[in-house]
Amino acid sequence: MNLANNPLTKLRRDDRGALTLSYVALLPFVFLVIMAAIQASFWFLARDAALAAARQGADAGRALNAPRSAGPTAALAFARQAGQGYLESPVASAAGSSSSTVSITVSGQVPTFVPGLVVQVTETVQAPAEKFRP
Repeated sequence: MNLANNPLTKLRRDDRGALTLSYVALLPFVFLVIMAAIQASFWFLARDAALAAARQGADAGRALNAPRSAGPTAALAFARQAGQGYLESPVASAAGSSSSTVSITVSGQVPTFVPGLVVQVTETVQAPAEKFRP
């Protein structure tokens, strides 16, 4: 029997390139998962930097006889220094503060790895204001 004319042999030869085709079909999904994991990491780092800056601002703002602007100023300085590369365009505010409670909110943008994606993070920390009691 001649193997060159066997239909099974022809089917096996027509199978060439199937693995390459499956890689071409699967690779965009693999890249998408990797990009999503990197973007999630950027989000986590930006959120952590904003929370640390808000804590720093709350600590500065709750000190005895601290001016009202001490909290946002300290939070913004910390966000710019410690959050550099993780938190873009940081903004700090003392909205929601009262005479007995200091509330510092830090927000900013997450660096994007995925084109066209804009993600904001906002973290708020509240702490009781220090008062002198003889």
